Amino acid sequence: MRIKNSILLLLLAVLLFSCDKKRVFDTYQSVGSAWHKDSIITFDLPKLDSTKRYDLFVNLRANNNFPYNNLFLIVSTEMENGFTKVDTLEYQMANPDGTLMGNGFSDIKESKLFYKENVKFRGHYKVHIKQAVRESGKVAGVQELQGITDVGFRIESKE
Repeated sequence: MRIKNSILLLLLAVLLFSCDKKRVFDTYQSVGSAWHKDSIITFDLPKLDSTKRYDLFVNLRANNNFPYNNLFLIVSTEMENGFTKVDTLEYQMANPDGTLMGNGFSDIKESKLFYKENVKFRGHYKVHIKQAVRESGKVAGVQELQGITDVGFRIESKE
């Protein structure tokens, strides 16, 4: 019975991943039980076809320990020549009633957050992501952001 269940689970996983034809890059990194304000998550992107266009997403896994409605991120895209483009982003993470947004059947929700569209890559890139959450009326950032467990980056082909 265990072997049948294992085979069924494996087939289901293969089916789900094979249906994702747009995916070019999709990986996560764990931040542990809390995301420290000085912790920078870095993704070393594969060299991509410079004739194609891509959509970019920041993926997050969060649980009910996330205490805020919004999340602020600083995302830096570093090119081969060292030129770096920095974006400050804000995402809504909770509904007005306080329930966490995202997909998932348990208390862990996965959010696919739009970052950029129609991007062309020329060469090798790195993406750096850090949290920049601040409490209202306070200048210093939140030292240990609870509730975010994993940070990911996803690239999808436009075709």
